[in-house]
Amino acid sequence: MNKAAFIKLSIAMSIFGSIGFFSRLTGLPSMELVFVRCICATVFLSLYWLISGQYRHETWALKEMGVIIVGGIFLVLNWIFFFAAFEKTAITVAISIYNLAPIIVLLIGWFIFRDKIRLIGFGAVLLAFAGTVLISGISPADLKSGMSVQGPLLALIAACLYALVIITGKYIHEASPYLVTIIQTLIGVLMLLPFVHYSLYLHLTAANWFYSIFTGVVHTGIVYLLFYSSLRALPTPVISALTYLDPLVAILLDVFITGFTPSWLQILGILMIFIALSYTLTGHHKKAKKPAVLKC
Repeated sequence: MNKAAFIKLSIAMSIFGSIGFFSRLTGLPSMELVFVRCICATVFLSLYWLISGQYRHETWALKEMGVIIVGGIFLVLNWIFFFAAFEKTAITVAISIYNLAPIIVLLIGWFIFRDKIRLIGFGAVLLAFAGTVLISGISPADLKSGMSVQGPLLALIAACLYALVIITGKYIHEASPYLVTIIQTLIGVLMLLPFVHYSLYLHLTAANWFYSIFTGVVHTGIVYLLFYSSLRALPTPVISALTYLDPLVAILLDVFITGFTPSWLQILGILMIFIALSYTLTGHHKKAKKPAVLKC
């Protein structure tokens, strides 16, 4: 096994897991944070793409550009709902529900693409659903009392959008992952340009600006380079195992730094989601080509 690639991917997944924690330090609502993230990522990755000479090896297929643009729209909307979920619920809850995306891909494959339904896959879906109910911490009594379900619902919408990003990514074969992300983050800048409340940036402290730019340069730019530079050098089981570092780091930061204390039922729900997720990572998708998309 390539140790350098193993370390790179481990670092990438660990940093991915800290994004919820850092997003709360930015002092920005989800849309304004995504706007900054898109600008920083576009600039950083474009500079790398040009300086490294990657642009010389690109293949520009018109039909594929359309797929990349559609995927970019899903990606940006996914980020907006993802960060909005952090504003309404605990990071642990949002991250756990967000990681249902591979399960949603499985469901879309069954009902839209007519993929073969396997018994163990059906069991994974049921387990993930039950785990989501438990991790949300919402009971029928809470619903009757008017308790907000907004946070878990936003995380679920983000998971559905990310599932669509994964599916569109499967149809991208010619453009490099670097070009795909540059185009998609640029789309994010153009999409959000008319809707961002620019006055909110005037009230940010130096620390807020630091964390906002950090999420764009580090969580998207640097992590992206580490992520894709390591994938080809590692076997699928290792990649699948390291994927768990993302939610694990998020939950540990939430518990030990943010102060969130999950109930026993929520802990059970987290374990159920992880078990269900393991099927999509190490089961029938082993031979599938990895899509050229970001994790979050």
